[in-house]
Amino acid sequence: MGKNKLNIDISSILEDATFAYEKELGLNKDRIEEINVDMIRPNPYQPRKDFDNQALQELAESIKTYGLLQPIVVMYDEDSIDDESKYILIAGERRLRACKLLGIDLIKAYVGKFSLEKLRELALIENLQRENLNPIELAISYESILNYYDITHDELSKLVSKSRTHVTNTLRLLNLSDYTKQMIQNGSISQGHAKVIVGLSEDGEKRVVDDIIKLGLSVKDTEKLVRELKCIKTPKPVKKTSLKIYQQDIEQFISVMKKYNIKYKISNEKVEIAHRDLKDLLELFKNTL
Repeated sequence: MGKNKLNIDISSILEDATFAYEKELGLNKDRIEEINVDMIRPNPYQPRKDFDNQALQELAESIKTYGLLQPIVVMYDEDSIDDESKYILIAGERRLRACKLLGIDLIKAYVGKFSLEKLRELALIENLQRENLNPIELAISYESILNYYDITHDELSKLVSKSRTHVTNTLRLLNLSDYTKQMIQNGSISQGHAKVIVGLSEDGEKRVVDDIIKLGLSVKDTEKLVRELKCIKTPKPVKKTSLKIYQQDIEQFISVMKKYNIKYKISNEKVEIAHRDLKDLLELFKNTL
């Protein structure tokens, strides 16, 4: 499969989001519509899943006091089979959620008509322009860009104006366990802690993460703990000696047992002797050794 061409002007990604949308979509900021909030569905390419409830409540209070200062951006979906959700959100999910918290029915929005391909590219702008994505959300966004556009880490690093090391280390976070990822997302551990943990077993990850949270470990402390864990080696099992190396002695022993009609049992690891008179048995060993 060939590469999907990135049609967006990359320079706009790091510019102000509103300006970028106007530039890419030709949106006229003087043409704003009021749309029922229930007719807007989420952007399927949006990596953000978790929202700070307190921050949303503070935004809602601000909107209640000052009104919605910046309209959201939506796409009109002509192909939607659901007449009640004809719009797809492009930018402004926090504003939309805050308005819903306030029980507001209508919200101001820029409305654009464009393809789903453009929708994905606009999500690229929104995700890379935003500064408050948590490390896991950023990693999901990077992975989506890499997979869809079939570009290298080097190309992505130039695209987002970050070092290749930053891109690679961020993507490695996706290899962590779900438990560790959740701790990163809720801020219990930092990205600095997380990149040290990559490569441990799932049990090792949990142990280190729990110690970071419980003991308040710094990144340096975490590095030391991880080094100690990696130095612990599983003890090798003690090799059992096979009786085969004593074959000649065993054969001599067997001949003696038979001579005196003594019952015996030999396995790979031991010899069992059945004899009623211990005194006679000891005398036998004394004479044969």
